[in-house]
Amino acid sequence: MEILAYIGIFIVIIGGIGFLIAAFKTSIIWGLACLLVSPVSIIYLILHWSEAKNPFFLQLAGLVIILLSGFIGAEGTIM
Repeated sequence: MEILAYIGIFIVIIGGIGFLIAAFKTSIIWGLACLLVSPVSIIYLILHWSEAKNPFFLQLAGLVIILLSGFIGAEGTIM
């Protein structure tokens, strides 16, 4: 189920790019801060929920796909 994991990673990357685009649309300072300092992204998400919720949920969907591919792949192994 490697292909499913790669699809999930691709979706997470697209969501991250969308999040950065939303931050840069708000202001250059927010964009640079989200790009360079990770905790600022959480603050931006809380303060600008209406702009950041779609990319955030896209990243969550990608993470779920990655986790599901890990569980599906783990079922095929014998311990």
